[in-house]
Amino acid sequence: MRIGVLTGGGDCPGLNAVIRAVVRKGVAAYGHEFVGFRDGWKGPLEGLTKPLGIAEVRGILPRGGTILGSSRTNPFKIDGGVDRIKANLAEQGVDALVAIGGEDTLGVATKLNDLGVNVVGVPKTIDNDLNATDYTFGFDTAVNIAMEAIDRLHTTAESHHRTLVVEVMGRHAGWIALHAGLAGGANVILLPERNFDVEQVATYVTKRFQVEYAPIVVVAEGAQPLEGQMQLVNQQLDSFGHVRLGGIGQWLAEQLEDKTGKEARTVVLGHIQRGGTPTAFDRVLATRFGLQAIDAVHEGDFGKMMALRGTDIVRVPLIEGTGELKTVPLSRYEEAEVFFGS
Repeated sequence: MRIGVLTGGGDCPGLNAVIRAVVRKGVAAYGHEFVGFRDGWKGPLEGLTKPLGIAEVRGILPRGGTILGSSRTNPFKIDGGVDRIKANLAEQGVDALVAIGGEDTLGVATKLNDLGVNVVGVPKTIDNDLNATDYTFGFDTAVNIAMEAIDRLHTTAESHHRTLVVEVMGRHAGWIALHAGLAGGANVILLPERNFDVEQVATYVTKRFQVEYAPIVVVAEGAQPLEGQMQLVNQQLDSFGHVRLGGIGQWLAEQLEDKTGKEARTVVLGHIQRGGTPTAFDRVLATRFGLQAIDAVHEGDFGKMMALRGTDIVRVPLIEGTGELKTVPLSRYEEAEVFFGS
């Protein structure tokens, strides 16, 4: 069997670990042949390939990013895109695809599978917002990076008696903000799942100063105040209909400085959360996903996504992972709220 592998959407620590596991087991255990499609769905759309064998995956386990490249290409937004993909797969002699990505990449995989393309999905996103799996690889690394940044910011905030607002990734789901904020001892954590009251945040910040500690406010990029004043860099949409977010951290810092009379600064972690070497947890999870994915392909169990349930790797229908985003439930938010204002 000749199998194509692609990585789409935002890059993520652990992508190379999945590629490595798929190829090594696929060749050694099953004798399959592999071809890498470059730059996400742009690869099969335009016939962009690169060799993918044992030699190509040696030494990539600890590397961040993806050796295959990535993009946010949506073939369903391109005239004749699906037919071009099918034609290129046939020309390359590809019998099945392993698609590694988040909601957008696996959403395309779901539609293609329904149209007769043999696809198996592996869930990837630092946001941890894919349904049907307890965790996605990349999330643990992103949380640890954000937590370390918060740890370092405590001391500089206290030295200068200022508020530090830390903006982390999280368009629709606040998992990174919640976990990193709790682990880093943040004073306030703001998520997209619930609009926040700026006056209440200012009250928490003031209380923190009253006990002679400087507050750390962690805010997800998609969080919004009660007034709905979301700060956007621009209104331009990508091929999946997403607006480029940014600015909520700076806006919030200005508001807090005005309301508390204390200096406030913003730290936007941005793509630092995506880059660099993956944690041990993410390397192991990504490897286990890859091993299960190639088993699914070999068995002809297409239209499935790998998922972590407890400590087990299971297969679920692709639509279960992409049909609805996994956001932070209100109960989880309320569990954490006991720490706010302390």
